[in-house]
Parts: sequence; structure tokens; C-alpha cells
Amino acid sequence: MDLTAVQFLGIHHIAIIATDYARSKCFYTETLGGTVLAQNYRADRESWKLDIELPGGVRIELFSFPDPPARPSRPEAAGLRHLALAVASVPAALRELRARGVRTEELRTDEHTGKQMAFFFDPDDLPLELYEA
Repeated sequence: MDLTAVQFLGIHHIAIIATDYARSKCFYTETLGGTVLAQNYRADRESWKLDIELPGGVRIELFSFPDPPARPSRPEAAGLRHLALAVASVPAALRELRARGVRTEELRTDEHTGKQMAFFFDPDDLPLELYEA
């Protein structure tokens, strides 16, 4: 397959399945400051689909499904590992997230780039990363 004609323009969205839709909606909108673009209930799937745009333009599709299986994450499982969000100041972002009651890890420095980074977690323990822009 020849992909030379494919012009990738960037990531359109990240899809996340929540175990508690209301709790995750609050986290991504109120705690992280996302704007709701659309919210739809899909009766045939017993599922909510919420389109959110975080500050900086990152779009998230937040889904709910009845009884989704747990995500294996430790030890490291195959598949998408985490979502990294660029911020101007990782220490300042960590302080703000901690003030909002978000569980975070300690500030680290990427050994390959020298940039500051730190992980934090959504209500379903999905690992999210702050990365120095």
C-alpha cells in the first residue's frame, strides 16, 4: 500500500471509555477545563458520547458503556500507554491539579530530552502526562 498521498494533519481526537460517565465528565470539563462540544445518548448502545475540547485544542471523545472491562495497565500492557498534554510549566500544572484533588506523581525530567514531565490520573486511573512544551 502506497501511503505517499496520505497527508496526516495531526491527531483529531482521543477516545476514552469511562466507568462512571458523570464523574469523568466532571473531571475532563471542570477539573481540566474542557469545553463540551456535543453530548449525545445512543440508546441502542446504552452509551453516552461526549465531545470535549481541552484548552490548547486537544479533543476527547468520552464514552460510557454498561460494565466495560477494566483496563490492564500494570505491569505494562500492550496498547496505548498514555496521553501526554503539553504545558508551559509542569510544576505549575502539578500544583493546580493537586489543588483540585487530582492524584499525581512526582515531577521528573525526561532523560532523553531534558524536559520536565509528570503523570496524573483520571477517575478511572487512566495515566495522563504533563509534558513541558
